[in-house]
Amino acid sequence: MLRLHQSETEKLELEHQAAKLFMRWYEHDSGKRIRHLWHNRPSKPDVSCRLEGQRLDLEIAHLYGTEQEAMQILGRELSELTRQELRQLEQNTLPAQRLLKALNRILLNKSYKHYKTKRVWLVIRNAHPAWDTEQIKGLQHCIDVPTRHPFEQIWLVGDWAGKSGIVQLYP
Repeated sequence: MLRLHQSETEKLELEHQAAKLFMRWYEHDSGKRIRHLWHNRPSKPDVSCRLEGQRLDLEIAHLYGTEQEAMQILGRELSELTRQELRQLEQNTLPAQRLLKALNRILLNKSYKHYKTKRVWLVIRNAHPAWDTEQIKGLQHCIDVPTRHPFEQIWLVGDWAGKSGIVQLYP
């Protein structure tokens, strides 16, 4: 039970950090005021805020690559098998291929969600240190945003610390 509570707390913290990074960059780039961050119950997107006084809901996702890469990035204890899988992954695939596959998987999975809200944006925070905003922009023509999804806009925070800005993936 304690472990479940810790993982839920970590998830909320990661979502909050991602939303804050996005909101900071969005306001910087657009000049539009975006404020007041709060978390929601499961039937709604992860967090909500106010964009120029109007409610806006944000669904947050993190882009890690593979499950093994996520464990490594988050500092989890890695078994020998996981370390072996990571070595094989690095030897057999290019980082850009893993980026594109992982991002398209997130977009497809999120496209099936339904929310009880009027406006929702998807914000994906890139957590993988081998990828950055420029690589993502370079692959934009290969990113597969499903034609049917619940999002008014889709954005990507270019790196873990949010130093490289944001990229709009949709529309």
